[in-house]
Amino acid sequence: MKTIDKNLVVNDIYLNFSHALDHFMMLIFAKAAYDASKYFNVSYDSFIIFGTLGFILFGVMAPISAYLADKYSRSLLMVIFHFGIGTAAIFAGLSSTVYQLTISLGLIGVFASIYHPVGISMLIRNNKNIGFRLGINGVFGNMGIAAAPVITGALLTFGNWKLCFLFPGIICILYGLLFSKALTQSKDVILSKNFDKNFGKFAPNWPLALAALSITTISGGFIFGSMTFFIPRYFEIAMTGISTKVFVTGILASLVYAIASFSQIGVGWLIDRFSPKNVLFCMGLGQLFFIWLTSMLTNYNLFISMIIAMCFVFGQIPITDTIITRYIPDLWRAKILSLKFLLNLSVGALVLPIGSTLLKYGVSMSELFFFISFIAFFIVISAAILPRQAEDERIDHNQ
Repeated sequence: MKTIDKNLVVNDIYLNFSHALDHFMMLIFAKAAYDASKYFNVSYDSFIIFGTLGFILFGVMAPISAYLADKYSRSLLMVIFHFGIGTAAIFAGLSSTVYQLTISLGLIGVFASIYHPVGISMLIRNNKNIGFRLGINGVFGNMGIAAAPVITGALLTFGNWKLCFLFPGIICILYGLLFSKALTQSKDVILSKNFDKNFGKFAPNWPLALAALSITTISGGFIFGSMTFFIPRYFEIAMTGISTKVFVTGILASLVYAIASFSQIGVGWLIDRFSPKNVLFCMGLGQLFFIWLTSMLTNYNLFISMIIAMCFVFGQIPITDTIITRYIPDLWRAKILSLKFLLNLSVGALVLPIGSTLLKYGVSMSELFFFISFIAFFIVISAAILPRQAEDERIDHNQ
């Protein structure tokens, strides 16, 4: 493996596949939890809380990952990401007690925390067509989400929950070797006077923009975490008219994520041409209505409405990252992204204990989705707060 230094970069495609792996590894537990709970003789409602540590560390460790990337090297941290998350998954598959599994899931969260502040910073270092490229990157991330239930379901069919962690862990390590070999020396040219003058400069109204993004990040994090964790189980309960087989409902959940993921390309195209404020407002309203609708339906009607709901959930993702590139200079982006994902993923981690508690007290899965839908109201509020930005105020036009 070549020496890693601060000036190494990699083609978008490698960062995109890494994004897919990041989300895939974090969601193995969501599908494997029911099988693992039977293995450990613990009820599903009580067992899912053991995944909380991993999801908390997924967010909490993001600022530390950003700090280490700025101090040493973004590319070095990305190499560590692949080998670390793969090794942690293998440890999870070898766990013989629920506490060993909990620690292993925590380690998966630690290494998974690297990708978003570090990998996204590597991606947006080049500001060309940033909305569209973030959309493509988001599609890959969501394909990882889509692949998790179907691949995990297949591995459960032919093996057990242990295989669900062991096999992907080995794949991550092998891909880490490929990623490290793909790193190349940066071809950045000497900074122009215009770049030098604006280096480290924030756009006007950036505090208000970050305040709006904070609201979106917190509410969106809870919605995203809920939808990606509970949909596979919701389909097992509410789609009995289609199938009761875990593999089939896993495929249906994967189809929802896969189809909806392409909404990020469309939204990325829109925010390169229209005000992110207006696009974010539409995303919030769409989530509010269609997630509410999913709480009322079953079988194929649920499947169709869930696809539309997830289009709005996934479609929101590139908006916040694009806004950051327009208000925040590259020098600060990893730090701001890390704080964003600290909020987003830490709130997402609360989905497990909150969901577990509500289910224990008799709240049905459909009622849980009804509750989730109204959180989208805060996204609408954040869109109203977000300032409009003139073209000549955009930081990404000056770098």
